[in-house]
Amino acid sequence: MPVSAAHSAASERVLESAHFINKNSSDVFVPEAGVQQAAHEIIKRMKSTGYSTEEWKKHELTPNTADAAAIEWIFVVDTLNFSFWSDRTNKNEQYTVTLDGTEHRGYWSLCAAINRAINEGIPITHASYYAHASLSDLSHIFRTDLPNVQEHIPMLAERVQCLHETGRVLLEKYGGKFANMLKQCEGSAQTLVEMVVRDFACYRDEHMFQGRRVDLYKRAQILVADIWACFEGQKDGMFEDIDKITMFADYRVPQALCHFGALEYSPRLLEYLKTSEVAVRQGTSASPPEPGLLPTGHKWEVEIRGNSIWAVERICQHIRASGVHVNAILIDFYMWDYAKAHPEAMASIPIHLTRSIFY
Repeated sequence: MPVSAAHSAASERVLESAHFINKNSSDVFVPEAGVQQAAHEIIKRMKSTGYSTEEWKKHELTPNTADAAAIEWIFVVDTLNFSFWSDRTNKNEQYTVTLDGTEHRGYWSLCAAINRAINEGIPITHASYYAHASLSDLSHIFRTDLPNVQEHIPMLAERVQCLHETGRVLLEKYGGKFANMLKQCEGSAQTLVEMVVRDFACYRDEHMFQGRRVDLYKRAQILVADIWACFEGQKDGMFEDIDKITMFADYRVPQALCHFGALEYSPRLLEYLKTSEVAVRQGTSASPPEPGLLPTGHKWEVEIRGNSIWAVERICQHIRASGVHVNAILIDFYMWDYAKAHPEAMASIPIHLTRSIFY
């Protein structure tokens, strides 16, 4: 059952939460001069490369046909779309999945593992399978196939729980298919986000900050965005309010925002992030303010994520004011791709290290 119109403004709640976080942050900032410069640079680069939703399907691991199978593939991937950073500095020791002779790491290792399972005849995109798949089953699906790699996919037990929860809800309420849920949103991106966070607890990316709840909904929104991109805004991917979707607050895009000058950290937070990268990879992690893993829901983590959303919104506003139509999805996709394609430019900018099912 779709949600009522009175409660369908999920992405608007995210944007309002981001603005509240921005106004009440003490260690993360969105400098206006940096936003303007970033907007200028980003649109110039996007125009020169012809960046559009077509980029989504150009990758060898994403579905190249927009059909019912692609919808279920996207749902499974975004249900598991979290925590891919490695604590190994040597690339050859990081969790890796090889498919068709190509090694994949990070987010792409997830996509490769799903595609490998499909090639092996495992119905990993069928709710009737993943609602009941065992830890052993999923350990096999997400195995690394390089003998020198000892690192496993992070948070495997949590991934099993997410698949069990979402699979059972789909079987109980939607005939075992996310496509049936998609039909009920009636072409509204915000309604679909609201339905997803209502029905699936593992998508409920909600936190407390300065005495009130803030909603960030990274995976629920990127789920909608991936469907929109796969179908290039047509048929099942046609959403009348797609521009209401915000940036997807993770750990990679904030790094790119810092690179472009649209996000700044206080000296104490920057020092913490730099020393934490060293501590975590040396196995000497502690709790803030001592260097180590930043707990999910920590003030600094919420500030980084919320201000990233607000920075992208301000970038979009500047670009639209120049007469160019763009939305936060395309800016996010571009920034993420840029960060992954230019690791040398990102090397001096630390990411925040948090283990979370939300991103």
